[in-house]
This record gives sequence, structure tokens and C-alpha cells, in this order.
Amino acid sequence: QGGTLFTDAHSSSATCSPSRYALLIGEYPWRNEKARILSGTAPLLIDTLRLTLPGMLKERGYHTGIVGKWHLGLGDGMIDWNRHISPGPNNVGFDYSFIMAATQDRVPTVYIENGKVCNLDPDDPIEVNYRENFPGEPTGKDNPEMLKMKYHHGHNNSIVNGIPRIGFMKGGQSARWVDENMADTFLVKAKQYITDHRNEPFFLYYALQQPHVPRTPNQRFVGKTGMGPRGDVIIEADWCIGEIISTLEKHNLLETTLIILSSDNGPVINDGYYDNAVEKLGDHNPSGPFRGGKYSLFEAGTRVPFITYWKGKIEPAVSDALVSQIDILSSLAAITGSDKKGPDSKSFIDTFLGASQSGRNELILEASGRTAYRKGPWVMIPPYKGPAIGKNVNIELGNSEIYLLYNLGDDPGQRINRAESDSEKLEEMKKAFENILEGAK
Repeated sequence: QGGTLFTDAHSSSATCSPSRYALLIGEYPWRNEKARILSGTAPLLIDTLRLTLPGMLKERGYHTGIVGKWHLGLGDGMIDWNRHISPGPNNVGFDYSFIMAATQDRVPTVYIENGKVCNLDPDDPIEVNYRENFPGEPTGKDNPEMLKMKYHHGHNNSIVNGIPRIGFMKGGQSARWVDENMADTFLVKAKQYITDHRNEPFFLYYALQQPHVPRTPNQRFVGKTGMGPRGDVIIEADWCIGEIISTLEKHNLLETTLIILSSDNGPVINDGYYDNAVEKLGDHNPSGPFRGGKYSLFEAGTRVPFITYWKGKIEPAVSDALVSQIDILSSLAAITGSDKKGPDSKSFIDTFLGASQSGRNELILEASGRTAYRKGPWVMIPPYKGPAIGKNVNIELGNSEIYLLYNLGDDPGQRINRAESDSEKLEEMKKAFENILEGAK
């Protein structure tokens, strides 16, 4: 009904924390060796002295807020969850924050508003440990009879709301979230933020948790798709986005608001729980014609949905320009009159607004510390040790003993390795890639 749909848009990483890191500072995540999937007790990943997307917009007079999934670390690595938690989002450019520390499947399972755990009883303090359990606390591994959702892999520690998590947690009973109400909780805060700041310029990073695991749709959406919890939380997310648009419309803000919708990585079906996602999938392939998925260096690891919408400003269109979330920082700087830029971020604001078809010429992709190089239609994946397929998630990871070279123009599924037949192109790609990596040292 409006906006531009980008068919060749990419997150900077095939996993969550690195992707979000790159989005907020405009820098490739592989430049920071600590930019990996973080635990719930990891220290803040972003240097508080760095330029950030919200910090840049704050300088331009915008009120800045984040609601939803954070997963970029908090504190200095020694967090006392019962006191004010700092540094965090409010120290890297956000005026307001209402977040979960990491993900739904990681402890602590509490909401944090402006550095303070919500609804915490001081007589029931929170303790968190990612190395060992607390005496007497049940776990998914030892107490399967307490589970309403069974774990497939990696999620067999503390049990909260009948769901086993990653990591161990004790206390904080009054502060613990109810998974099935999470979408509503975040949505209420996001809508309130818009309402509170409707009369001033604002930037809201609304980081939906769906369809991350555990997939726990509100009862209103259970069974609505016939695709199990995964399908149901996807339509729940769709409804949430509709509610945000309705809120903007209610306050006559649609014609002055740029909306960017995207995802932090490619799709995954079984990501740790038995929730019938695999069984209900049928012949549907969430990766479309592309190879791989979350965790993968193949195309589906980072090729993600990307839509820009601005009522009356962006005409309905489909663009095949190569774009990356890493460029959002510099693009928003350009449109707001800032001369700030991220280290690897470039302005493609005209492309985002549908006024141009030009995109990136080259891009470096990342997955779990491994990198690949995209230039034009060509993609080169260097040799990497490791399994070809992630056993638990059943996703091709892009590991190979030899160089892989693909031309996405006529082989979007990356089935024909041209490393031998196009050896000159391979050498050209290797040299260009190495020059970028050498420049980072």
C-alpha cells in the first residue's frame, strides 16, 4: 500500500548481537572481536564514547527511545540487578529505555526501564549466573515434569513460566515477565512513547521480540495460522506493527515520520525448543530461493526484509538496490542535517526514500566471526573449518575447505561454485577483500 520494498537488503551479521551493534554504530561487527551472541550478563558492548545512531539524532534535537529486545550487554560485567544498572542504553544515546537485557530464552527474565528492573521486590533479590545453578533451583534438564515447552538443544537451565532458559536465575519472582504478554507489554510502552513525544521530533527503536524463541503468542493469536507458535507470533508481530502505524495516524504523524522495518538476521525454524515449527512448515521455505539462514554465510543468513515507508513522501515501489542496515546511521544523519558518519556507514538516503536506485557496490557479511565478501552480483566465501550444516538448527553454515564463488545474478540459490571456472574473478575478489581487512588492522 505504500513505501519501498528492498529485495537485496542485508543485516550486517547472520546473528543478533553483532547485527544490532552494527546498526547502532555504523561499523562492521567483525571489527570488534567481542561482537558475538552475548549472554544475559555480558558487559555493554558499545563504548559509551562512540558515536551512535540515537546519540547522533539526540544532537539534532530528537528525543530518543528504545522499547524491546536489547541484547548488547549491560553494565561492566559485574551487574547487581537489584540496583541501578549502568552503563546501558541510556548511556549510548537513548533518553528512554524499556528493554529485556538479552533475549526471551536467556535470564534474567525481567523488564528493565531506564536502568531499573521493573516491579522488583527488594526482599526477593535477583541473582544470575551463567556458569552454575543455585542450590535447590529447578532446571529444564533435571525437572522435565515442570515444563510446558520442551527444549531441543541449549535451553535446559532455569525454568521460568514452565519454559527452560539459557543461564541460571534465582529470585525476582514479582519482576519476572509473562511470556505470553510480552508483545502487549512492549507495544503499550512503544505506543505511550509515541503519544508522550508526539509534539517533538523523536526516534523510536521498536525492537520486537517475535519470532525469536521461545515462541509464545498471546492467547488471542494461538492457532490463528495453523502453523504453530512460530506462525502465530509472526502474525502477532504484524498486528503490533499495525498498531504502531495506527498510533502514528491517530496523532497525525504519518506524513512526518519515516518508518524502517527490518530484521536482525535470516530465518531459523528450530532454534532450541520443540514447538512444531519444523512439523508445521510443510513445503514452505522461509529463506525463499536463497541458501542458508540464521548463523550462515550463505545469502539467507543476512538477506532480510527491509521496507521504508513515509506517507506522501515515498511512492510504492520495489527496489533491487544493494542496501545494508549499517548505512542507516549515515543516511539518517544526512536527512537530519548532521555531518556525522559511522566508520563503515554510507548515506543512501535518496535510495531509502525511493528517489534513487543506486546502492552499495560492496559489502562484508559476518556470521559467528566468519566473513564473506559481496561485490556487485558476486559473493566470495573463504575457506572455513567446521561443519557444513549446523546439526541442531539444520542450516547450511557456509563452511568449506575451498573458496566458494557465486554470481547471484544468475544463481541466487548459490548452487554453482565458480571459483575454478572464474579464477580471475576469484583473485580479484580475494585481493579486494584482503585490502579491506588489512585496512582494519
